Amino acid sequence: MEHQLFVPVPADDLRAVLRDPARVARCVPGLQQDADTASGPLAGRLKVRVGGHTVTYRGALAVTERDPDHFAVEGEGVEVRGSGTVKLALTLRLTAEGNGTRLELSGGGAADGRAAGFPPEATAAAVQRLLDRTADNLAAAVAAEPEPAAEPAGAAEPVAEPVADPVADAEDAEDADPGFDDVEDGITEITESVFDAEVPPPSLDPLAGGGFEDRGEPGALDGPALPPAEAAHARRTMIGRSAEEVDHAPPRGRYAPVPAPSSVTAGAGLRWIAPAAAVAVASAVVLGRVLRRRR
Repeated sequence: MEHQLFVPVPADDLRAVLRDPARVARCVPGLQQDADTASGPLAGRLKVRVGGHTVTYRGALAVTERDPDHFAVEGEGVEVRGSGTVKLALTLRLTAEGNGTRLELSGGGAADGRAAGFPPEATAAAVQRLLDRTADNLAAAVAAEPEPAAEPAGAAEPVAEPVADPVADAEDAEDADPGFDDVEDGITEITESVFDAEVPPPSLDPLAGGGFEDRGEPGALDGPALPPAEAAHARRTMIGRSAEEVDHAPPRGRYAPVPAPSSVTAGAGLRWIAPAAAVAVASAVVLGRVLRRRR
């Protein structure tokens, strides 16, 4: 297999990424790294989609620098759900070209299991798509790094300053600030309790608060005094019915309950029928005894 692609980053920056396995692992799409760091950053699970099917392999990948312009990539894996295996060996050649780098990949691989049953065209397209996406991620990783600021020629080396300790600085600031001692010296002890304060009169009585001392008696207000009945009616109209009346008083007017019909007639009839029935029963008993004696 041979494949070429262009990466819009300088060759030196691309070499720095390829020399760091952890950064290469973040650029491989579909790679889920193992939690065990002893196996290396390029070990884990890799999902590959070929011809509408997804196959997951568990294995490891190694990137070795042959020289500044040549890197060797070797990897192998085993199917997670099956016994198929895959092996890969590629050679990367970096060539500076304009504002970027041209990557030339050549090599081959062997696979069995599910991968052996896929069409060769589908397998080649899947591998090329994986390589293209990896190259795009490499370019994005290089672009995301901040460029170091260029130092002017003959500039003196910066003197290392001690690292500031925020906790120590805060303690020193408290010790150096004389305002805290002045505040503590000027505080007056408060001995009065909140229970000794005067309680204001309740606001339910409009004449209980201050500012009504000069009103005089209620009868001294301007205007004619209302009769007691009319005053009560006006007060009831303005304020409304009290909570007691609303909760306990029966409804009046059209909403008043209708009394049950009187049963005086039925009671009077029963009052006369009961003695007559008793007399009839007693007469029947006496008549029956007389007839028995005659027989």
